[in-house]
Amino acid sequence: MPDLQTADLGALVAELEIKGTAPNSDELEKVGRTLAKLFSVDMDEVAILKLVPKFKALKFVIPEKLSPVGTIPLTSTTALAARTARERKPELVNNFSTARHANVFEAVPLGRDPSELIQKIMSAPILDGTRVHGVVQISRKARSVALAGADFTQKELRTLVSLSAPLDRFLKLCPVE
Repeated sequence: MPDLQTADLGALVAELEIKGTAPNSDELEKVGRTLAKLFSVDMDEVAILKLVPKFKALKFVIPEKLSPVGTIPLTSTTALAARTARERKPELVNNFSTARHANVFEAVPLGRDPSELIQKIMSAPILDGTRVHGVVQISRKARSVALAGADFTQKELRTLVSLSAPLDRFLKLCPVE
């Protein structure tokens, strides 16, 4: 993956920081689109969740449509995002549909055929040093694992992990309650 695309995310976040206000819907979409392009996935296959310490839970920032749906408690034993935040460790699962997982958010319509579920996923903590501020997830959705396309690779997971610093700066601009 070209470093240029990774730099694009950093430049986009820098623009948002200069603006100094919370990102609007168009700006959230632009961040999501940048990540989608970097990993060759669709917009609805990108998720950024912010830790809400007061509630000990994660809340969706992207996709924006999932934000009002609810939170994922850090104590969840079935949510990959919660495990990623608790353990502060990245993970890739290329057979996600067969793994036990919370699927309430998959039921929210995002413009995709409802029979297309997450088949493959990468999940990485968004850190400031050792402190978790959120989680970023990139997935491949389809009706089956075979239709979901190529497996995610360790190289892609390392790229996702390398985005922690700009994503942490981005999350600091995103108020959630």
